[in-house]
Amino acid sequence: MPGSIEDYALIGDLQTAALVGRDGGVDWLCLPRFDSPACFAALLGDDRHGGWRLAPVGADTCESRAYRGDSLVLETFWQTATGAVRVTDFMPHRDRAPRLLRIVEGLRGVVRMRGDLRPRFNYGRVTPWVRRTEHHRVATAGPDSAWLRVPAGVHTFGHDGATRSEFTVRAGDRVPFVLTWQPSHLRTVHRVDPDRELEQTLREWRRWTEGCRYRGEWRGAVLRSLITLKALAYAPTGGIVAAATTSLPETLGGVRNWDYRFCWLRDSSMTLSALLRGGFRDEAEAWRHWLVRAVAGEPGDLQSVYGVAGERRLPETVADWLPGHRGSAPVRLGNAAVGQLQLDVYGEVVDTLYLALRAGVPMERRVWGLLRTLMRHLEAHWADADEGLWEVRGERRHWTHSKVLAWVAADRAVRMAETTGLPAPTDRWRAVRDAIHADVCARAYDPRRGVFTAYYGGRELDAATLFVVRTGFLPPDDPRVVRTVEAVRDELDDGGFVRRYPPARSGGTACDGLPGAEGAFLACSFWLADALAAIGRRDEAHELFERALASANDVGLLSEEWDPAAGRQLGNTPQAFTHVALVNTAFTLTEPALALASTSPPTGPAPAA
Repeated sequence: MPGSIEDYALIGDLQTAALVGRDGGVDWLCLPRFDSPACFAALLGDDRHGGWRLAPVGADTCESRAYRGDSLVLETFWQTATGAVRVTDFMPHRDRAPRLLRIVEGLRGVVRMRGDLRPRFNYGRVTPWVRRTEHHRVATAGPDSAWLRVPAGVHTFGHDGATRSEFTVRAGDRVPFVLTWQPSHLRTVHRVDPDRELEQTLREWRRWTEGCRYRGEWRGAVLRSLITLKALAYAPTGGIVAAATTSLPETLGGVRNWDYRFCWLRDSSMTLSALLRGGFRDEAEAWRHWLVRAVAGEPGDLQSVYGVAGERRLPETVADWLPGHRGSAPVRLGNAAVGQLQLDVYGEVVDTLYLALRAGVPMERRVWGLLRTLMRHLEAHWADADEGLWEVRGERRHWTHSKVLAWVAADRAVRMAETTGLPAPTDRWRAVRDAIHADVCARAYDPRRGVFTAYYGGRELDAATLFVVRTGFLPPDDPRVVRTVEAVRDELDDGGFVRRYPPARSGGTACDGLPGAEGAFLACSFWLADALAAIGRRDEAHELFERALASANDVGLLSEEWDPAAGRQLGNTPQAFTHVALVNTAFTLTEPALALASTSPPTGPAPAA
């Protein structure tokens, strides 16, 4: 049985990531990319589906664990009746092949250790053949091979379908294991010095985190979130995945299980906005290059989600051989959202380009050409119904959030044109901006309740309507804004957290067209804190922010949702959307003058290339 979602810590090499449990088990790892088939899939089943446990004999869970400084190097501490050990887990930033390193150090006394390595390729479906070389145990099946370098003096043998390692650690001992993945046709593996790899990995993280500009009271949580967002970026292309996992359930035993190991334009854009706000520009430039490549073609073919290298076909299938996390089936691979219309992504993309310009990233002419192309399409289609932010699997509607973000696209495009002097039909864009604004105010607003609703003509609330103030669509003191914020706070409350929208009625479906329940959506709690601060309720905002922050696990990671009744995380993890919202709210509460910074014009012209 895998651990609870909050039991897992993340390690990664900026191209893929692994989840390490409090029991010393690596229960999730896709190789060589985030979206590759998993070779460890116990997270979605059990030990039979692949994993690597390394722990003292007889121990169930660790004493404590923490990241070393501001890095993605995980240290897990174990106490036994006979001594204490530390296990250091990390993945070096990749030069050749992906590697997972585990270094066992004796701290006190004598501790008997045991490791069980079970590679199961293709999401736990394929059991490899294992052979022995002078220094390695090599597991091979089809195109995949995993090479385990075993230290001298460690007894290794086959046991119950695993490669078992047994050894004893005394104070001062260091016993390193190196697991390398590479294509199976390669007959040798490049050897590395584990200690040198550790120092280099720490040095690279230290160098990167020195650029963080946040200095407020929540620096630890903000920096951990920024590190997590960086870890979800695919370094070779600049694409950013929404989460490291697939099919972690939005409620245990439920069917709301989705694959988030891809690059949503919305999530990627929001991630870049948080990184830019934190002081990191290189990622913005890399993502812009990824964007230009990914969306090249007809503007009408724009997708909401792409693969990490810009792939367009991400067919959704079911891995029916996996029982799901704690019995939560189905396990989905791929995501059908690739075929949906989500108009809000235009606003997210254009707003991120605007924020990059404000941060001093020059506007290249080819990027400006892309923006003009996207705007031409949006001019013609902003009035269409769509599936919206929440990717409904029912009928298309005129979602308020989608229209507000279409307004954002026109508004930011006008601002950039005015700032850069680059050629643009600014009069047309202004007209579109005004038309969208009037349309939303007339059709999304319910005058009887005095609030903006989830979609035109509807009665339901939606936490995404908070974007009417977050984006500068309306000023925070507008009575319509204040009443909407108060209604979201009061009517979407779930144990002190915030739901996305009202839950499904008994036996029915929610407004997203899906059956079953879900937890409180953590990003929405941070959005409400932002909105409360904007309308002058700073004490309430601070209290809500602290409550949402407390839902992080012991190493500072947040998933998509929270179950207030059971006190546990739900959904895919770690979730970029959630960590982005945390960063933005921390800035809002620390620097009130910058709370709506993206709605103010850039200061001074930015260079155009």
